[in-house]
Amino acid sequence: MGLVSQVFNSRVLAELKGDRAIGHVRYSTAGSSTLANAQPLVADTVRGPLAIAHNGNLVNAAALRTELENVGTIFQTTADSEIILHLLARQAAAGEPLAALRSLQGAFSLVMLTPEALVGVRDPNGFRPLVLGRLDKGWVLASETCALDLIGATFEREIERGEVVIIDKDGPRSLFPFAPERSAFCIFELVYFARPDSILGGRNVAEMRVEMGRRLARAQPVEADLVVPVPDSGNYAAQGYSEESGIPLGHAFVRNHYIGRTFLQPTQMIRDFDVRVKLNLIADAVRGKRVIVVDDSIVRGTTARARVVNLRESGAREVHFRISCPAHRFPCHYGIDFPDPKELLANRMTHQEIVDFLGVDSLAYLPVEDMIGATQWPKNSFCTACFTGDYPIPVEGDLRKDTLDKLRSRGDFFGAEGPGLFDDVKS
Repeated sequence: MGLVSQVFNSRVLAELKGDRAIGHVRYSTAGSSTLANAQPLVADTVRGPLAIAHNGNLVNAAALRTELENVGTIFQTTADSEIILHLLARQAAAGEPLAALRSLQGAFSLVMLTPEALVGVRDPNGFRPLVLGRLDKGWVLASETCALDLIGATFEREIERGEVVIIDKDGPRSLFPFAPERSAFCIFELVYFARPDSILGGRNVAEMRVEMGRRLARAQPVEADLVVPVPDSGNYAAQGYSEESGIPLGHAFVRNHYIGRTFLQPTQMIRDFDVRVKLNLIADAVRGKRVIVVDDSIVRGTTARARVVNLRESGAREVHFRISCPAHRFPCHYGIDFPDPKELLANRMTHQEIVDFLGVDSLAYLPVEDMIGATQWPKNSFCTACFTGDYPIPVEGDLRKDTLDKLRSRGDFFGAEGPGLFDDVKS
């Protein structure tokens, strides 16, 4: 538990031997934030050890877990990722690990390690990113291209939707075991989650955020004296808003980089505390001015309300909030930590109620079509469920029965026997 630099110090790194490895920096969405849930998860199978790290959320996790428990599987964690590990381990004896992957529903970008191979998997909807890089004579899989930059690796390409890439002594080879599905890349990755120095879909993330800010200024103008970004996530959208509107950009908030993303904290009490120390305000920069605050999103409203209080106390004459994405009205079931609609400000309040709750003079969001247009990706590329309620994979209804019926109808999944793991997979 803790920061990477705290866990993997020079002494620990010196003790790690070998020519391949996987790692994972995890925040909890399915499964609590405990050491038992830390990844990679490792299991011994009949074909040797298997390690797995998972970015995303399974929407049929409850059904899969129930069926595994019914045939005697014992779980050591509460993470849905352990389900994948058990499914793969059971199939190690059957020589058909791809059957385990085809049983998954939801968002999953995976990296796995066996004694013979490094394996990457991206779900057929492509919810979460996964990229392939080259480092000297070796190969690298990572969530984003910025990780490749930091170690001097060359970006080769993004792993495609529904692709399984197996990297062994002969290099990478690809399989496409899934039925085709609609593209559903999480657009909130481009709004907030992805690092601004990453390349996704052939475009720099920072440039897309600047364009979101420009479109926000055109769609939601307001007279003011200063555009103030909420660092760090609002920096690029605020730049675009300032450039398009002609209103000067001023960095009035100072970020404490020892505090992480407040909406990701496990309890509201911790989020409230973190908000107070995350940003400090330069009062002289805003006193007597009409201020436009640009941020990437308002999820629970905790941070936004605290920012308005700081601005009012510092003498800001007007406070206008501009958000570089639409309002979050619907929960995410695919790997972002707002699964409860009651926690979403825009789900339980009208627009005017939010304005009153925040204490702002005005509030406006970037329309969905402008957010998508700013990416210059094809319009049908994205999952926008948290904004529109259009879920690419059903999350309501009897998912448990649907999953169990599908598994049992195949008749060859649980309890199968046979020879191989990924090293035996040819097609």
